[in-house]
Amino acid sequence: MSEPNLLLESVFREEYGRIIATLIRVSGSFDLAEESLQEAFASALTTWGQQGPPNNPGAWLTTVAHRKLVDAIRREKTKSDKQSELEYETQRLLPDTELKLDQDQVDFPDDRLRLIFTCCHPSLSQEARVALTLRTLGGLTTTEIARAFLIPETTLAQRLVRAKNKIRVAGIPYQVPPIEVLPQRLASVQAVLYLIFNEGYSSTAGEGLVRNDLCAEAIRLCRVLTQLSADESENLGLLALMLLQDSRRSARVNDDGELVLLEAQDRSLWDQKEIVEGLQLIEQALLQGQVGPYQLQAAVAAVHAEASSAEETDWAQITALYRELMRLNPSPIIALNHAAAVTMLEGPEAGLRLIEGVGRSGKLENYYLFHAARADVLRRLKRFAESTTAYERAIELTTNEVERRYMRRRIEEIANF
Repeated sequence: MSEPNLLLESVFREEYGRIIATLIRVSGSFDLAEESLQEAFASALTTWGQQGPPNNPGAWLTTVAHRKLVDAIRREKTKSDKQSELEYETQRLLPDTELKLDQDQVDFPDDRLRLIFTCCHPSLSQEARVALTLRTLGGLTTTEIARAFLIPETTLAQRLVRAKNKIRVAGIPYQVPPIEVLPQRLASVQAVLYLIFNEGYSSTAGEGLVRNDLCAEAIRLCRVLTQLSADESENLGLLALMLLQDSRRSARVNDDGELVLLEAQDRSLWDQKEIVEGLQLIEQALLQGQVGPYQLQAAVAAVHAEASSAEETDWAQITALYRELMRLNPSPIIALNHAAAVTMLEGPEAGLRLIEGVGRSGKLENYYLFHAARADVLRRLKRFAESTTAYERAIELTTNEVERRYMRRRIEEIANF
């Protein structure tokens, strides 16, 4: 890939959410904002290749996208009753002299937060809120989001279209809601941030396991959310969970870019600053006495963080935490995590019974981690043929090359056993 293309790809990951939020604030239209930004990226591909990249790529893209946006508004609204508003917007964005944007103008710190709450308006379905925010703010593709939701891509695409239309027709405001209604909207926002973080922590597709930009963005937005509602213990729990998981990021792949499981990680590579902050946050959250799912998951991560080695991990405590988590949130994925903990505590036979039980519902049939977990337990039991079949199914269901290489290595090890 050429240097301009590599730079553009990097800028896309780092700036997409920031720029799209600004464009939506200006235009009030998700579609116009997305189209304008895509056109700006297309222009960058040509211009940067010919003239070299600008000093401030984010500002360059925002400027061009603004111009594309105004052109689109002109085409659509020249005879509308909003003509005067358009003329004002045009003059503000495109004065006679060339528009120049510095980094301060590009970085509207609250735009992305306003966008999240717009996407998470209660008149939208829970699924639509999460999907729309991931697509718009996180810059994830429809394919990536569909895989995260375990639903067909066409279903997800239709959901996005309906959500955008509803925001436009209903005139849903682009703002952080008043403090008195904020609790009603937090659950959806928390779910969005955690899914963005998860996509960064274990990327759905591509050559790399981790997308640092998405992890950092989710943590940043969660900090802002926590500042908005500091007495909400689940905000603290979510931030603690992200930090404790993110602390292990550098140890999750080796120098060759190969996946390293938690039990084999070099714990000296864990980020102690994030661990200390995460432990303080989860302690603060639990003291408030309103325990929720994010706090319990953060408590699990805290147990891992406090163990000096894999052998010293308190699996009894982790199993108990997952049991309580299943009571609050009886999802098959939580049940699968509980089964994995039981495997470490009681052995692979006990773990396999629980994993097989989780699988009977069929809800995780297209979830690759179910097949990977089952394959690992079967491997420990030396049921190699079944383990190989399960690994092969897991490989079919994931498009992340780091994870696929790891499972292929497992199959090779089984074949050579």
